[in-house]
Amino acid sequence: MKIDNSVGSVGGLPGGEPRPRPAKSTNGSTTSAAASGSTVELSSLAGRMQEIEAALANVPVIDSGRVAEIKQAITEGRFQVDAGKVADGLIDSVKQMLDAQARKT
Repeated sequence: MKIDNSVGSVGGLPGGEPRPRPAKSTNGSTTSAAASGSTVELSSLAGRMQEIEAALANVPVIDSGRVAEIKQAITEGRFQVDAGKVADGLIDSVKQMLDAQARKT
């Protein structure tokens, strides 16, 4: 098994090319012109959220040190799977899915 350090998408967010950031106007709001010539103004809070989003994009999703430890344990044959813990996790996941489905209906 190969452990890859790439992530296609996280938390339901689409991967792909980053969106271009609109230019800031003099009043603190952010303005972006669409191809049709219409204008969209975002509040300073929306601009701050974009800054936070950009900062979070640089945070690694994977703990490389932990992955290296697990790889080493697998290589040395000392990695053990707790079947009970895996089963409990699966049961919890199914319960959460069923609860979410019940709330939708």
